[in-house]
Amino acid sequence: MSETKDCAPDLPSAQRRTVRSYVVRGGRLTPGQRRGLEQHSDYVLDPNAGSADWRLIFGRNAPVVLEIGFGMGDSLCQMMAAEPEKDFVGIEVHPPGVGRLLNNAAAAELHNLRVYLGDAVTVLDECIPPQTVSRVQIYFPDPWHKKKHHKRRLVQSTFVAKVRRALAPGGVLHMATDWLPYAEHMAEVMTTAEGFENMVREGVYGPRPEFRPVTKFEKRGQRLGHGVWDLLYRRIS
Repeated sequence: MSETKDCAPDLPSAQRRTVRSYVVRGGRLTPGQRRGLEQHSDYVLDPNAGSADWRLIFGRNAPVVLEIGFGMGDSLCQMMAAEPEKDFVGIEVHPPGVGRLLNNAAAAELHNLRVYLGDAVTVLDECIPPQTVSRVQIYFPDPWHKKKHHKRRLVQSTFVAKVRRALAPGGVLHMATDWLPYAEHMAEVMTTAEGFENMVREGVYGPRPEFRPVTKFEKRGQRLGHGVWDLLYRRIS
């Protein structure tokens, strides 16, 4: 797909990887999304600013939840409201979703949010301090259905190692997908991932935890008979 000036973030050269897990979609920012980015920039963190200090950024010492690829941000906004005792950091490469989330967070007067507009791999490498995140969420990432595109899938062994570095001991990696072959791929990656244990005692997949809202997309899929697979892993020291 072609990139547009209004939609594509100006990614630094360090973020232009040869194989990316996303494409910059076409389409333009709506006036509301543009206002969100302009008027609520205090929610946005600079991916070039180096390692983050969560206590300084949020003004308190609280558990930090990191969501990678939050899309339009609706479920993330619900979680922020439901868990005000936690601070949430979102990473998203598509400005329309960021603009929408910022508008919704500001309208709900939610202050436990910060956002990186950029590539998750670079943000994990350069911005997230080791062992400072209590939960990492990866919900419905692009499954890259075709076999020749499987190398673009976000969940790979090298990426999981970066997630483990960010997680505090006992922290949780929670993934969800509605594409069974991708769920199986995730499970295969995690079987060889160092420093994790499956939180499900029997089998591989677990029930949806209460903290993950059911999205409109997911509800529509359920009506059509589509399944959803949740995978939860705990970082062990």
